[in-house]
Amino acid sequence: MMRNLVLKRFLHSSTSLARSSSSSTSNPFLPSSRCNAVSAPLAEEKAETVVFPRVGPGFSHGLNWALARKGIIVKDKAFQNLNYSELQKRGATIAESLSGLHVYVRGSFVGGSSEISKAEFSKLLKQVTSHISSISDVFVHDGVIGSSPKCDAKVRVISDSPAAVLSLSNVLWKTPTRAVSHDSCPLTVYVATSISAGVGDTIGLGSQGTRGFIAADIERSSLVLCGKAFSDTNGIKEALAALAGPVISARGGLPLSARLLVSGDSVILLFASEKTIQSCKDSLVSADAVLESSLLYQSSLLAKQLITS
Repeated sequence: MMRNLVLKRFLHSSTSLARSSSSSTSNPFLPSSRCNAVSAPLAEEKAETVVFPRVGPGFSHGLNWALARKGIIVKDKAFQNLNYSELQKRGATIAESLSGLHVYVRGSFVGGSSEISKAEFSKLLKQVTSHISSISDVFVHDGVIGSSPKCDAKVRVISDSPAAVLSLSNVLWKTPTRAVSHDSCPLTVYVATSISAGVGDTIGLGSQGTRGFIAADIERSSLVLCGKAFSDTNGIKEALAALAGPVISARGGLPLSARLLVSGDSVILLFASEKTIQSCKDSLVSADAVLESSLLYQSSLLAKQLITS
């Protein structure tokens, strides 16, 4: 009886060992033939910690890398080129128009703008990129300045607010999604609507910058809009003109503003410098400027249309 019991236990242990060896050798991914048992709750916990690449709206590895090169580290989501209704769903509203905000331009003195040093702009840009990186949802909009694909300046807007993107989308021409990433010298607009008002101290504004301000660096091809500056359309166009001018000129274009001018019974499409246009602003159909990329391109196109009509 005792001998039979010992024999049964021996046979049982041998069978179990054979099964264990068989199961372990059949799995090439195990580091050794020894297999340790893991409890079900622990196995489930380990399974939950496996991280897979996120997919869906707001998740694009290509866009995230492109933003990282501009100093923006996406905290959660980055939405690109949303249309009007999509921006509204994200909380965008039409902001009240502003004017007369401070405009700082480094590299060229434009209109009533003030100069800003390289060190001041670098410090400001660092604060703005850090702020945008701290926001959960980042909004990106791509556009162009000018209507000629051969001479236009590509623009990428990076904002902490959908309302700012909605406003700026009315200033820029539309462009294909990949056009900016394939361009050799795109302009970048950083919009920080919710940044602390104290950021104005960086460029010596103090309390004067509580509503917001505009700062551009032509050498960096960068524009910074703080506070409610995205609502100052004329100031933004002035700064964008300063940034886009060198790019358009280098590509063979002549950057000029274009307006419709009424003279008696005639309506004239006027291409001229901003100073000239402002001198006859009482006769303009609209006070809003339309920044064109090439006088030669537009005038030749218009001449062809007049000849064939």
